[in-house]
Amino acid sequence: MGPLSPLKLILQSAILLSSLVLLLATIVPSIDEQAAALIAWKATLQSQQPLQSWGSKMLPCSNWRGIRCGAEQGQMVINKIALRGMRLQGSLDALNFSALTTLTSIDLSHNRLTGRIPCNIVSLKELRALRLHNNQIRGSLLQPALAALTKLRYLVLSNNLLSSSIPKEIDKFEDKKVLIQFGFGFDSLDLPIPHSGELGDRRIKIVLAFSLGIEGSIVIFHIMWLCEGEMKGGRLQILTAEDNNLAGPLPTSLIKCKSLVRVRLGQNQLKGDISELGLHPNLVYIDMSSNKLFGRLSHRWGECTKLTYLHASNNHITGIIPSSMGKLSQLGSLDVSSNKIEGHIPPEIGNMVSLFYLSLENNLLRGSIPVEVGSLQNLEYLDLSWNDLSGPIQGSIENCLKLRLLKLGHNHLCGSISIKLGMLINLQELLDLSDNAFDGIIPSQLSGLSMLEALNFSHNTLNGSIPTSFQGMISLSSMDVSYNNLEGQVPHIKFLEEAPVEWFVHNKNLCGTVKALPPCDFTQKGGEGKKFKHILLGIGAAVGIAAVFITALVTWQYRKKKSGEQSKNGVGDTKVFSVWNFDGGDVCKQIYEATENFNETHCIGTGGNGCVYKAHLSTGEIFAVKKIHMTEDNELVFMREIDALTSIRHRNIVKLFGYCSAVHGRFLVYECMDRGSLSRYLENHDAAIELDWMRRISIVKDVANALSYIHHDCFAPIVHRDITSSNILLDLEFRACISDFGIAKILDVETSNCTKLAGTKGYLAPELAYTTRVTEKCDVYRFGVLIFELFMGHHPGDFLSPLPMAKENTSLKDLLDSRLPLPEVKTASEMFMLIMAAVQCLDPSPSRRPTMRDVTRMFSIADDLSNPDDLHADILIPAYYQ
Repeated sequence: MGPLSPLKLILQSAILLSSLVLLLATIVPSIDEQAAALIAWKATLQSQQPLQSWGSKMLPCSNWRGIRCGAEQGQMVINKIALRGMRLQGSLDALNFSALTTLTSIDLSHNRLTGRIPCNIVSLKELRALRLHNNQIRGSLLQPALAALTKLRYLVLSNNLLSSSIPKEIDKFEDKKVLIQFGFGFDSLDLPIPHSGELGDRRIKIVLAFSLGIEGSIVIFHIMWLCEGEMKGGRLQILTAEDNNLAGPLPTSLIKCKSLVRVRLGQNQLKGDISELGLHPNLVYIDMSSNKLFGRLSHRWGECTKLTYLHASNNHITGIIPSSMGKLSQLGSLDVSSNKIEGHIPPEIGNMVSLFYLSLENNLLRGSIPVEVGSLQNLEYLDLSWNDLSGPIQGSIENCLKLRLLKLGHNHLCGSISIKLGMLINLQELLDLSDNAFDGIIPSQLSGLSMLEALNFSHNTLNGSIPTSFQGMISLSSMDVSYNNLEGQVPHIKFLEEAPVEWFVHNKNLCGTVKALPPCDFTQKGGEGKKFKHILLGIGAAVGIAAVFITALVTWQYRKKKSGEQSKNGVGDTKVFSVWNFDGGDVCKQIYEATENFNETHCIGTGGNGCVYKAHLSTGEIFAVKKIHMTEDNELVFMREIDALTSIRHRNIVKLFGYCSAVHGRFLVYECMDRGSLSRYLENHDAAIELDWMRRISIVKDVANALSYIHHDCFAPIVHRDITSSNILLDLEFRACISDFGIAKILDVETSNCTKLAGTKGYLAPELAYTTRVTEKCDVYRFGVLIFELFMGHHPGDFLSPLPMAKENTSLKDLLDSRLPLPEVKTASEMFMLIMAAVQCLDPSPSRRPTMRDVTRMFSIADDLSNPDDLHADILIPAYYQ
């Protein structure tokens, strides 16, 4: 055989070389090489405690935290890295991915990683899932190198510091079921996302999440190319860009985007015609409030049968409410207030049986309130104020027995006030019938609204007197009846004594104990009557002064002796010094009778400062009464609770109805929370099963909302200082309320707020071991403990021990209360987000803990993401000492 020609030699050499390259490419790194790469990366991290198990004599596949292995080419290799929420601090580009080519899944989310996504990530040809969200990674939003990972299915990059554009190479992902989640941190969008791009024929689910601080019109316009090309399969499902400064036109591609599931565009400056919106068969949630949108509500909205939330308030929307919206049987919240919507309220609205929130306020609606509104049995919030509605209200809203707020003011409603309104016993926040044409008397039956806090009947033509039965409205703190034809005595209600005159002006002849009104004259006119009146007033004043003097004297003697005999009936022969919304002495007597002089058979709970009793009054009302132990320290507890609870009102804070302070006892009267404390439920096996995962999630959010309120929305910040499962109470609907403000402290920014150590062991923030300075971050820490307690079913205990004692490789699945079945994927993802928030709340450093306002914002987006691996994700509990 002759010598090979140069051409054949070159071809054979090329074949040999390519075979060698292919062989080298298929060589799998050994487990030792892979371990060495991880050890080298660990050495670059600032905190190595979470990875203490790395580098031990055992191999990575045995007990290394967050490492999962599998077999390939006859040897064990690393195929998963799961280090979510480990608080790792270091550079991502220090990790040599070239030695980890067998990886199929990487989850480094919820850490503090910096740097860039390294180029050698292209070596991970088998990678199917890459989750890097919630870090501080910089650089290109999506490097072309990532596009070379052709088997990638899950890509989550949200909440980083990424910038630049999405490359065209995105189309090279060959898996047809990719989930891609992009997102941006604060002020981190340096370059606009391109407005064009090929997505191929794949069906991509894309989540866009914008944080606060993004401005401009080009951003919102250019992201919408992800909706384009429906025939090509573009799939934008979740878009979150609320509360930014986005301006410019609403993209037409949004209107055509049938893949949308959740949209948050509220509080921006977007302009555009919404008349064509509604072609979204998968849409569950949309908020377009507070923009500059116009057009009409399309009849197509009736086809969005999965819709549960539709808010478009504070825009320039015109036209009518289409009757087709009655098809939305799953819609729970509808708010199109502050627009220019006209026409009648369609009777088909009665078919929206899931509605609990309906606001049509400040529009141009006319006609009567349809009787079909009475079919909305789940309605809690109804605002129809500031419209042109007319006619009577009988036969409609009085049948919505769950109403907590009713606003009908500033309309042309007429007729008498229905006595059936007195059956709305859940009315709490407001009953507003002001600025209408109601006539007749005020029904005495309205006194059944014992939870009502504010009432406004002003600017009507009501006559007669204010019913004396209103003394029973023990929660009332505001009552405006001005501009009517009322006369006679104003009922003696404590809070009215200092009421402003504006609540009563322009009536016929009102009188009474209100400081701004003249006293009532029940005697004949003339000198004798006036003289008799003056005598009565003098006697009354003398008796009052004597009573105060005697009470003060008796109280002083009691404190001096620190003992005394308890009267036989508890109140009959005791001078009661009380403050109440109505006749305090009478209520105190009823409570003594209802509890049989605080007999232990009526006791439903005990605490360090007193015992709680259930009082079922003869009037049918049920209260929880906390009788304070008679000690000098507890006198301060008593006053602190009064100071805190009389100044705050919140749905998730237990309501204080009144209090009584007598020589022989002090007690506080609260709304009765029928299911008792959360700790009681968690300790009882059968009761704990009733607390399913969704109820536990709801309890977490209830407590978070209450804490955010007292920390950020009160006249001065209030720190509770004793957030525990024993101080969380549940009502029949499992609504959670914070109770026991006995050691609460109102913060004063001018002082250091130093105080002695207080609170329940097991919930104390670590800084209290070396400082007595009280801040709201102490409550934040306790809240983190409470979250773990709720999901574990018991106090976390050893999980909050120093790190060397903490369990290794603890997953969410292993953490959960074993008395309940494992949650579904979406529920597990929401729980994981709550747990991650709890981990941040438990940070040993108070300055690094989030505020409760930050926490509630985290919770607002917790249901936007779903990750099937969350149930098995590792959880690291921060170290602390108690």
